[in-house]
Amino acid sequence: MKKSIITLILYFFFQGLLHNLGHPVTPAFVRSLEIQDYMFGVFFASMSFGLMIGAPLWGTLGDRGRRKTYIFTGLALYSLGQIGFAYSGHEIIMIFFRFVSGFGVVGSMTILTSILIEKSDVKDRAKHLAYSAAAVTLGASLGYYAGGFLSTNLFFREFLGTSDYRVVFLIQALLNIVYASIVISTLHIDQSHLNKAQRSSFFKSLKEVANIKPSLLIFLISLTLITIGATNLSKYIDVYFDELGYSPSDLGTFVMTTGIVSLFASLLIVPVFAKFRKQLYVIAIIQLLSAFIVFFVFRAEKFLLTIYTIYMIYVIFKAIYQPLEQNYIAKHASEGKYGRIMGLRQSFVSIGMIIGPLLGGFLYEIRPLVLFDFSGISFIIGVLLLGVVYVLQKKEQATEALGQI
Repeated sequence: MKKSIITLILYFFFQGLLHNLGHPVTPAFVRSLEIQDYMFGVFFASMSFGLMIGAPLWGTLGDRGRRKTYIFTGLALYSLGQIGFAYSGHEIIMIFFRFVSGFGVVGSMTILTSILIEKSDVKDRAKHLAYSAAAVTLGASLGYYAGGFLSTNLFFREFLGTSDYRVVFLIQALLNIVYASIVISTLHIDQSHLNKAQRSSFFKSLKEVANIKPSLLIFLISLTLITIGATNLSKYIDVYFDELGYSPSDLGTFVMTTGIVSLFASLLIVPVFAKFRKQLYVIAIIQLLSAFIVFFVFRAEKFLLTIYTIYMIYVIFKAIYQPLEQNYIAKHASEGKYGRIMGLRQSFVSIGMIIGPLLGGFLYEIRPLVLFDFSGISFIIGVLLLGVVYVLQKKEQATEALGQI
């Protein structure tokens, strides 16, 4: 594996770690402010709205050059947003700063992904995307564990004052700036593929994003629905752990376990699936099985036993799914325009991350099981749309074949 690919994967790891330090304390922090539970979903949705707006903008800007500048600017905005969220103390202002965090962080997410795709050979692209996803997941799981540990460990509570949850967000923001400085100091970018035509008009470049095939559009809508289900699972498991009386440290340990499982799945299982030619079938089967797992797990009597066993199968499926869908989408981009197509992908992901928590908050208040069942149903609807993608894909191939005659 090339040194540049390894470096990028390390960036993804540290980004996953640092950007998840605050997550295990967020439910307890929100409740400590006597804010209603449904606002947890609103805060997450506002961050996701920032992701949706920012992704195509950062992706298009990155395709035109000055990528280091945009990466650092985005990460600096993320730190500002995290500090503002922690110390503002007012719901409306907190919503604004969550938007700032989302708008900022998606810059590095989108641009680094496009660089990884550019540097990867086509035959290795899915594998490298799997490694980057595993690095993010492992980093996120360790970040969850570290955030929970910081807030509950007696030494850190006395030495750093992390019994005040705001301090955890402050530590996260400062470490993120250090990370941003390291990235711009060590990242090597080859901009030879960028041409003057691509740099001439930002708005023209952004407009090109809308000109996509119907099959890709339906695939992206399917991605949105699957994201709704996956986001509600990941975020409301946080709240569910808190409601059942488990500590932030317990939550951090669980998420760390999912990261380790995801890492092994990405290293050992994803490369096998990446060789399959009909990956659309694989994606559909994975989501159907995921739905059945969700329906079962949250009805089981022994929650901890089931969540550490059966649910881990879903974690493996999720690790397989992400690089396959990213690879499918990347195939629709031409050379030098990967930032735009990955920015478009992130926007559809972010729509799911907005709708999911907003709707999920109200479903969770009805009953947690209603929320988790809704996630399973979202997976199934996403699979049905993949059937439409398959039909449209066949029609597009037939049309292209006739055009060549």
